[in-house]
Amino acid sequence: MLDIAEELHRWVGQGREFAVATVVAVGGSAPRPPGAALAVDRDGTVIGSVSGGCVEGAVYELCRQALDDGTTVRERFGYSDDDAFAVGLTCGGIIDILVTPVRADDPARPVFAAGLAAAVRGEAAAVVRVTDGPAELLGRPLLVRPGGSYEGGLGGHPELDRTAAAEARAMLDAGRTGPVTIGAEGSRCGRPLQLLVESSVPPPRMIVFGAIDFAAALVRAGKFLGYHVTVCDARPVFATKARFPDADEVVVDWPHRYLASTAVDARTALCVLTHDVKFDIPLLETALKLPVSYVGAMGSRRTHLERNERLLDAGVTELELARLHSPIGLDLGARTPEETALSIAAEIVADRRGGSGVSLTGAHTPIHHEGGQPPAGHISWVA
Repeated sequence: MLDIAEELHRWVGQGREFAVATVVAVGGSAPRPPGAALAVDRDGTVIGSVSGGCVEGAVYELCRQALDDGTTVRERFGYSDDDAFAVGLTCGGIIDILVTPVRADDPARPVFAAGLAAAVRGEAAAVVRVTDGPAELLGRPLLVRPGGSYEGGLGGHPELDRTAAAEARAMLDAGRTGPVTIGAEGSRCGRPLQLLVESSVPPPRMIVFGAIDFAAALVRAGKFLGYHVTVCDARPVFATKARFPDADEVVVDWPHRYLASTAVDARTALCVLTHDVKFDIPLLETALKLPVSYVGAMGSRRTHLERNERLLDAGVTELELARLHSPIGLDLGARTPEETALSIAAEIVADRRGGSGVSLTGAHTPIHHEGGQPPAGHISWVA
């Protein structure tokens, strides 16, 4: 639901009634992850997608029905071998959809509205809903903040809200969206309830060190992937907003000094394009000790080997050095800045998702990997 927060927030402000269909569980080669949503208002206006087109028509009708009768329902869609023309997923996957009406008289509407507003403002928050359990609990929202406070309720035992809030806070801290199973009264035993935790977190950071032409192309690729992109260079004549209009920030400072003073987290990608020893070595000494998701450095293979020796001499451990992606990027045969930026962006995605980077043609690896970190972007999905 939060992946279409901006549009839904506008609908709430306009007083529109709507039903929102959310992917709550997937199996096989499902086209959209948990948290992906489609919404329909009273006029029949549609926003979002739950399957890339396979089952949207059927989900649209479910939303219209939910708006009419006020009932939350869960529906499963999969591939049908018996009837090739049946509504289903041609990819062979399975998705479970929760359809929740949000009407003007719904007491939960303010909770939904607060969650959508937080997502639009870029604040960290999580919306929790029961997606599998007693009918009277389905779809009720609990809004959880980073500090552990919460509002709304799932409609069951009070301990259920407390336990759900604790689980959601852990998911929110990791920036993850996905299903969680707990007991009906909040315990880890007894009759199970399945929840969906949707986390809204600020965009992850990409910091590009080195104000060169390749950096300008990488900034555009980073923005496309949903990163908050900073360019940093110690040379004020090169590090200008005019040269990097797409960057969120352009910083003039020594790279290692800036990195030591700025906030990073487990979703941050650091791309070192300076390929200058006086910048690279102190910068990478700092970078390889930080709990970031990706550290890559540009340079030839000869530069890479010489840089590794210098880093080891400077006290970087073999384990820390193993985190370095160098030469940076995947082997695409890239020549231009744009092609090079694509190879770097592809490596960041593959590293985050656990991909191999090989061609899918003729490969026996899964198309969608279950491991890894959440994707970049304002809204985080299960990885």
